[in-house]
Amino acid sequence: MSYLDSQLNAFRSHLTASSSKISNKRTVTAPARAAPSPTPSQASTSSKNDLKRKRPESPKVPYSQPADTGTGTYIMTQVTYAIDYLKSKNTPQTLSDIISYLSLQHRDDDYKKLIQRILTQHEKVNYERRRDGREATFSFRPVHNIRSSEGLLRYLQSQPTAQGLNARKLRDGWADAEDAINQLQKEGKLLVTRNKKDNHARMVWPNDPSLSFDIDQDYRSVWHKIKLPEPAALADELEREGLTPANKSRNVKVKPKVQEKPKRKQRAGGRTTNVHMAGVLKDYSHLKK
Repeated sequence: MSYLDSQLNAFRSHLTASSSKISNKRTVTAPARAAPSPTPSQASTSSKNDLKRKRPESPKVPYSQPADTGTGTYIMTQVTYAIDYLKSKNTPQTLSDIISYLSLQHRDDDYKKLIQRILTQHEKVNYERRRDGREATFSFRPVHNIRSSEGLLRYLQSQPTAQGLNARKLRDGWADAEDAINQLQKEGKLLVTRNKKDNHARMVWPNDPSLSFDIDQDYRSVWHKIKLPEPAALADELEREGLTPANKSRNVKVKPKVQEKPKRKQRAGGRTTNVHMAGVLKDYSHLKK
């Protein structure tokens, strides 16, 4: 009976172990549920719309050109305006006049002194101090210091050559130069060449009245009675005389070049041989061409 009891106990232990293994295999852990996605609220929608919202476009400014600041805020801009002001005036101006024109009365004294120092050293400005204690003056320095009709005539008469004077350089420092030139031309005191585009004076020369002569009307009538031939007839007449008109290109016949064959140079004497037969052989060198 002890053997049967031991077998029964072993079977029971084996059965218990097998049932525990089967229960472990059938037990499946439930997967963790994912957190429910939040329903889209109005706040999240507005945040997305903010991200998608376009930014306002900035105005396109050409950075290659400086902005027009009116009277200018930089010191050199003020100096440029001051020089243009002096250029438009035919009389010297004081620093107070310049400051008033630039509307800089509210600036401090250091700023005004800086403008004065720059104008004093500028190559286009004449600075003149007054000995009587009055305020110093500034004036524009042109290429030619001519500001009147008398000064223009005096300058042209003092020139050693008849090169003439550029009218543009006169207008640089003389605002009324164009009117003065026109008046002097009407009076016969100037010879003027003009631009075709705007009819402004280009070059001026002095007109010497002693070189002007009055021609009698009889000679003028004879001169105007001379009939000039037609341009076509004049060209034909010149060609008959063997002359080429200036408005026609002259065809020069080029002779064909004959290529000469190069001449073969003669040998300048070779080595003399057969010296031992000098008395037997004859010399035929004179027959050589």
